[in-house]
Parts: sequence; C-alpha cells; structure tokens
Amino acid sequence: MASKTCIAILALLCLFPLGNSIDFFNFPAVFNFGDSNSDTGNLISAGIESLNPPNGQSYFQLPSGRYCDGRLIVDFLMDAMDLPFLNAYLDSIGIPNFRRGCNFATAASTILPATATSLSPFSFGVQVSQFLRFKARVLELLAKGKKLVKYLPAEEYFAQGLYMFDIGQNDLAGPFYSKSLDQILALIPTILVEFENGFKTLYDQGGRNFWIHNTGPLGCITQNIAKFGTDPSKLDEIGCVSGHNQAAKLFNLQLNALCAKLRGQYTDANITYVDIFSIKSTLIANYSRYGFEQPFMACCGYGGAPLNYDSRVSCGQTKVLNGTTVTAKACDDSTEYVNWDGIHYTEAANQFISSQILTGKYSDPPFADKMPFAMKLKF
Repeated sequence: MASKTCIAILALLCLFPLGNSIDFFNFPAVFNFGDSNSDTGNLISAGIESLNPPNGQSYFQLPSGRYCDGRLIVDFLMDAMDLPFLNAYLDSIGIPNFRRGCNFATAASTILPATATSLSPFSFGVQVSQFLRFKARVLELLAKGKKLVKYLPAEEYFAQGLYMFDIGQNDLAGPFYSKSLDQILALIPTILVEFENGFKTLYDQGGRNFWIHNTGPLGCITQNIAKFGTDPSKLDEIGCVSGHNQAAKLFNLQLNALCAKLRGQYTDANITYVDIFSIKSTLIANYSRYGFEQPFMACCGYGGAPLNYDSRVSCGQTKVLNGTTVTAKACDDSTEYVNWDGIHYTEAANQFISSQILTGKYSDPPFADKMPFAMKLKF
C-alpha cells in the first residue's frame, strides 16, 4: 500500500500536473510582513519564546524558528520563485543574507498596536517601522562601497520587489477570550484602517507590488475548537466553531473591499488579494481526498483523541500536570495531519495550500498573461 505521503503527492499531481505551467510573478526580492503563519524566526530571535524539537523535524531536522514541523507557505512560495528562504530581520546569529529580501513577520503579532498583555510587541506598524530602518540602513551601507553588495538588496529592489502580507488572525482570535462576537465584528474597520496606513507607508517608500493573504478559517483551528467548541450547537457542519469563522469571513470581505479601493487609488500598483480562507476550508472539509487522515487533531500535542491538544503543554514541552510529568510529543507521520501543534499547520498542509495558491484561481485579480514569466509547479 502506498504511504500517505505518496497518496498526498499523487492527489496534488492529479490536480496540477508537473508539466503544466502557470503565469506567476518574478521579483528580485521579497519583503514579508505577518504573524506565525510566515514567521521564519523573529519571535524566537527576540528571545520572547523558544522552540523545542520535534519542531522542524520534517525538513530542517531541528527547530528553525518556524512554528511547524517543516516549511511554511512563504517558504514554498519563495522556492516557487527560485528565491532563497527569507531570513528573519531579528536573526543576528551567523551571516544573514538579505540580498533577496527580508522577513519581518513575527509570531503572535497583530495589525493593531500591541498592548501590555500582547505576547509579541511587533505589531504591523512596528514591522513597517523595522522595514523603514532596514531600507535606510541598506542604502547607507551600499553607499559606502561594494563590500556588502552580496548580502544586501540593491537599491532598485525596493521598488521592484514583492511586498507580502499574512496578518490579522490574532486581531480576531485573541478578543474571543474577552469580547462578544458583535464586539469583535465592530473592531474590523479599525483593524483595517491600521493595515491601510501601513500599506500607504510602504507605497510611499516606493513599493508597487503587493501580495495580500486573507485570514484562514479561525474556527477550524484545534486550539479554538478545544476552547470554544465544547457546545456542539456552536459548531458548523464540518466541526469548526461558527462564530470564529463568521468573524474571519467578515474580515476577509472588508479586506477584499479595501484592496479594491487601494487599486483605484494607486493605479500604478499591483495589488493581489489571495483567498487563503477558501483554500484552507476546502482542505479541511475534504481532507481525505488529499491524503490526510486527521483534519483537527494536533500531530504534536498532549491529551490524545479527539484533538490531542492541551493549552498548558506546547509542542515539545515537558511539564508536571496534576503531579504527573507529561510531554507533548509528535505523531508518527505528520503527513497524515492538517494541524501540527494545535494552532499551526503541518508542512504537508502548507505544501497543499501553496499548490492551490499557485494555480492563480484563488487570487483577485487572477494570474494573467501579463505576468512576467511562466513557472512550473514544484513538489
């Protein structure tokens, strides 16, 4: 019998044959902003949290600063563009190479300014400020000579590069612990004003190519099901928390409208909105079709079926609970699971999501013939 990995790959190949190509983007550098969905090491480099094995086991063989067993969506997209993985802005150990861009995304970050209780102080506005500092310092160093050229983006890369965004999930998910659904929905316009301000700052700095992910189905995240899904009446037909998904849908609707507004205002900018919600929802609702066995249960966690999630013990941690020493361990085969640690997706799920993004069907506007070059899907 074929392994689950082979089944998953065969399912993807049936949908997207390797010989087919799609019109995609070709940029010299990428500047990424977001939360843990695309953080490649900033929160860990800041010393705010630590990651233990088995994080990273499927690809990097050790924790890489990513909240995953392997690669994230941003990693697969960088690979699809034949660009190296993005170094985290705060990672100062070794010799970080920012020639092809920089990652400012930080786990637990929000679009709204951080509060005293926020895990991450690196809100979207702070990330944009970090970019401004990064750009100014790069131009300063380049002006001094060619010694660091191979490590830093060329000046024209800031205008030619791609600005990617995947943030907003924490602005919605966090308030559910203290606010009603109506109160959360009322926050959305304020959240998007803050996002628009950051966008305008990057545009004023010369950015012209923008790639904006909407937020995924929050109600389908294991952590939220464990906390808010104990009442079956609050779950939808596939087992996700209805209120969380309602908030995500309204946020996405208004984010898409904002993107349309910005296209009208900034006619020389390329602004692409990507419907991550639909991709992830399709995966979870049809998980077996794509070779997965567990849509909600965490691969790395503690507690066993049905969710294998305990908020007191993070993936890889060992703690004493009720007098017993317990460890949140990984499952035998993460390719069978959509969820990695109760909050984040597995590498296998991220690969599937990336393959769907690369079809162009979930983008607004869809990929068109005017794109710079055709690129083959990679598996």
